[in-house]
Amino acid sequence: MNSGSEFDIVQTLERARALVATAQDDAAKQSYLEILRHDPTHVFALNELGTLAYSGGYRSAARTAYLQAVHHHPGNKAVRVNLANLLREENDLEGARLHYAAALAVDQQFPEAHQGMAAVLRELGLEGADHHLQTGYSGHAVVTRPYRGTERGLPLLMLVSARGGNIPTNAWIQDREFAVTAIYAEFHDVSAALPPHALILNAIGDADLCGVALARAEEIVARSTAVVINSPARVRVTGRAENARRLAAIAGVIAPKTRAMSSAVISADEKLSFPLLLRRPGFHTGQHFVRVENRAALGPVLADLGADELFVIQYLDARGSDGMARKYRVMFIDGVLYPLHLAISADWKVHYFSADMSRCADYREEERRFLQDMPSVLGTRAMGALAKLFTALGLEYAGVDFALAPDGSLLLFEANATMAVFPPGAEATWDYRRSAINRVLQAANQMLRRHAHGGANRA
Repeated sequence: MNSGSEFDIVQTLERARALVATAQDDAAKQSYLEILRHDPTHVFALNELGTLAYSGGYRSAARTAYLQAVHHHPGNKAVRVNLANLLREENDLEGARLHYAAALAVDQQFPEAHQGMAAVLRELGLEGADHHLQTGYSGHAVVTRPYRGTERGLPLLMLVSARGGNIPTNAWIQDREFAVTAIYAEFHDVSAALPPHALILNAIGDADLCGVALARAEEIVARSTAVVINSPARVRVTGRAENARRLAAIAGVIAPKTRAMSSAVISADEKLSFPLLLRRPGFHTGQHFVRVENRAALGPVLADLGADELFVIQYLDARGSDGMARKYRVMFIDGVLYPLHLAISADWKVHYFSADMSRCADYREEERRFLQDMPSVLGTRAMGALAKLFTALGLEYAGVDFALAPDGSLLLFEANATMAVFPPGAEATWDYRRSAINRVLQAANQMLRRHAHGGANRA
């Protein structure tokens, strides 16, 4: 390659980065592709094209770009971490672990690699997560995220936990509107001055996993006069056992009896009623969550879960007359109820990604009716219970997963701030879901804007 070509590549790379910075994504993509036509191994073009694709929701394209970058530049720590982050989000934990380890082999102090490795080890239930947390976040607790707007962004301070358990916000906090500074609360020096902000969003949502982070977050918000979305003090009382206790008092809510118990105590308890559910604290999407059919199965399940403490949860039968289990999700955004989805599955452990919705038109039609006319589908008793439930939570952003009992009451599965809202796939099959999901995303976005421009501090 001659110097003229090299000069052209440098110029094109600068142009691509400038386009990315101002959210001109299509033009930036073309510039990166132009570089790769000249040099298919160019590490910056491959890595930055992958990041651009990832931010736009094109995960397959991002993975391809990162894999090519790793293939040609195996010693590049940033590329390794970017690929590992993507794999971790796709639940390829062993693959992510491999690439975080490769990045740390290049740089033993690389914070982003330690941060990712901590998350992977925790999700795998392996030792060493705390070491990586300390190394990854000590001195790196405040992170200014890239802002790509053409006008001044709304300065948003986001409180998060290094251990996870945070509200997924990427779909409704856009980098073209909000200038976000994230603080990893457990590792923040509370005596330090806070970054400029017009609003605080406490995105720490899992009270069972994030007790330390929530306590530190309370200290942080006490030093600000800005409005606080999802007060840490209110989130702190939304753990599974506490929720089951207090929300069971609401008329129309059937909450499962839930206790945190040591494995030894569970094993020795002769009064257990089966079937029952065992769950490791701090995990979601069905991880480390098992139904135990009888006492004979208890010992093997406890050994497999391998945790000192577990939630023992009463099993609530969510099956309808057709034998299928149903799980409704309703979001509560700034005082308004929004239907988000209905998942129908032959399995007792119902999640939308593993349910039978894509395979059954009748189930999709049932979900469509729920999304278009929630009160008619749920009935008066359930709608009244939902309103009271969200009032009891006292959060600006929260969600509830539930089924319907024969008398129209809510069979409560979960109610907290960690509920994820993701746009559906591009297939026409999911067109009926788009408007309902977009309403939730727009409501969350508008909530931030409204509170940033006025209102009393609600912390």
